[in-house]
Formats: sequence, C-alpha cells, structure tokens
Amino acid sequence: MIFGVVLSGGIGRRMGNGDMPKQFLKLGGETIIQRTVSKFGLCGNIDKVVVTAPDGWVGKTQALLGPDVDVVPGGEDRNGSLLNAINHIDEKYGMDEETVVVTHDGARPFVTERVIEENIRVARSGLVADTVVPSTDTIVVSKDGATVSQIPDRSELYRTQTPQSFRALRFRNIYEKLTEEQKSVMTDAVKVFLLAGDEISLIMGEETNIKITYQSDMVIGEALLKEVGE
Repeated sequence: MIFGVVLSGGIGRRMGNGDMPKQFLKLGGETIIQRTVSKFGLCGNIDKVVVTAPDGWVGKTQALLGPDVDVVPGGEDRNGSLLNAINHIDEKYGMDEETVVVTHDGARPFVTERVIEENIRVARSGLVADTVVPSTDTIVVSKDGATVSQIPDRSELYRTQTPQSFRALRFRNIYEKLTEEQKSVMTDAVKVFLLAGDEISLIMGEETNIKITYQSDMVIGEALLKEVGE
C-alpha cells in the first residue's frame, strides 16, 4: 500500500499567530491543512492519508478533514511524528517490505500531482525520493556565525522541499537503531537514510511548492491561488 503522511504536528510559532497552529489559518477561504491534504486525495495512487496533529488538536484536525483521513498525535520532533504515523499504519493496516510512505509538510499546500507521482515511482523501486529545487542563490558556510568559512559551488546545491518518500519499514528499522544523540540531529528522514548509506534520488520540485512559515508567505500564497485558479 501507499500512504500519504502529512506531517503537521508543530505549532509554527514563527508565524506569530499565538497558540493556534498555523495549519489552521485560512488561505483563500480554506485552512492550509485542508488544502494540503486535498492534494493527496486527488492522487489515485495514494491508498490512505495519515495526518499528524499537535498535542490537543487531534480532534479539531479530524473534524476538519473528515473520516476518510486518519489523524494521529505528533511526536516531539519531525521524525518522532513520522514514526507515530508509521506505527499507526502498521497497527491499523499492517505493513510489508513494499509499504511506501509519501511524507509531506502540512504547510506546503501547493504541491502538485506530478511531484507526488514521481515520488511514488521512485519509492516503489526501493529507493529514497527527496524533492528539491536548484539553489539560485550563492550559499556561504560559516562555522562561527560571524565570518565566511566556505563558499560551495552553487551548481551542486539544492534546496530541499517535500515530499520525501521511501519504504516505511526501512525507515523504522534504521531510525530505531540510532542513538539518542544521533536522533537529536536528524532534522528530516533523508538524513536518516543518508547516515545508513542508502541511495537517495532527487525529484525536481517546483518554486511554487512553498512552505507557509511567515506572514509574508500568506500573501504569496494568496497570489498563487489566484494564479493557479484554486
């Protein structure tokens, strides 16, 4: 089976909207999380969508998304939320070595069917899929936060988006063997696979696949809605 796993377990305090998670803000009259989840509902190859929600917001999220979506509590961090979703899938539906999860940020409501389908194709083959876009900016490295230590070749640099897709059991098996120190620096699933030496394939994303993080992103989002006619 192929599961869409929408990671929406955080509050998003950088948005500056108090205690209400940013995914419940409305974009074009519909909440961000509803718009994001709907993109997976349109994809015929997704068998089920599982959403992680912040502590205290599971019921609200379930009411918004309806009975066709499974909502589970998020974890302490991104990979903790992902593990909660995988464990839920295993307990409710069962998993085998070919079970695929297409993981996506709850605050990226403009993902396209093309990107989701390409993620599925790669993950089905047994590889790890990481959605990226080429960096258009020169990136500098600073080890002390005050001076430039290195300027990498821009042609080799990409900005990571989501989805990130892979076989669920492989992720859980690797992650559960990590030390707590290793887990603390694993900011996303791809790092887990990279540490294990797995091959990771790049999926070309799209500049419109923005993550809603700041108030200014809401303005951009409203403009994108008008452009794509949603």
